[in-house]
Formats: sequence, C-alpha cells, structure tokens
Amino acid sequence: MTTEPVELERPETEEDVRPDLPWVTIVWNDPINLMSYVTYVFQTVFGYSKSKAHKLMLDVHHKGRAVVSSGSREEMERDVSTLHEYGLWATLQQDT
Repeated sequence: MTTEPVELERPETEEDVRPDLPWVTIVWNDPINLMSYVTYVFQTVFGYSKSKAHKLMLDVHHKGRAVVSSGSREEMERDVSTLHEYGLWATLQQDT
C-alpha cells in the first residue's frame, strides 16, 4: 500500500498580531505662547486640574514636550486639531 502526500488547503491570512497600541497627543515647546496660557488651554481642553495642567506645561517648557492625552487615533486627531485652534504646536503618534 502506498501513501501519497495529501495537500491541505490552508487559508492565507495576514493577521496583524501586534498589540493595539494607543495613540498619544504631544504638545511641543514654542517661543510664542505664555506658560500661563498653555496651563489655561490644558485646563480648558482636557478638564485637568490647575496643578496637573501646570505640571504638563512645565514638562513642555523644560523638556521640550509633554504627552497630554492618549486614546484612539481618531480621538488624538481631534485633540491635536483642538490644540491647533488654541495656537499650540501639537502632534500625534502611536505610543511605543
């Protein structure tokens, strides 16, 4: 008795198995906006307490940037757009 190899059909899928990383909104330091204004924007846009908004503003000022929000790409695009309306330099990127 001879056994011939049998070809099995395997579905070809390109499944993305990477973890679903959140996106973040980053505010960058700029020479235009006053520190008090940046603190005000963080309180107004995100509802942060004055102390949290102040800490984030100091990160922007001293470190050159601060992550101010995280979530889905669509949410971060909305946050970036809102921050641009307030005159802040903001970008988004996938969290690493």
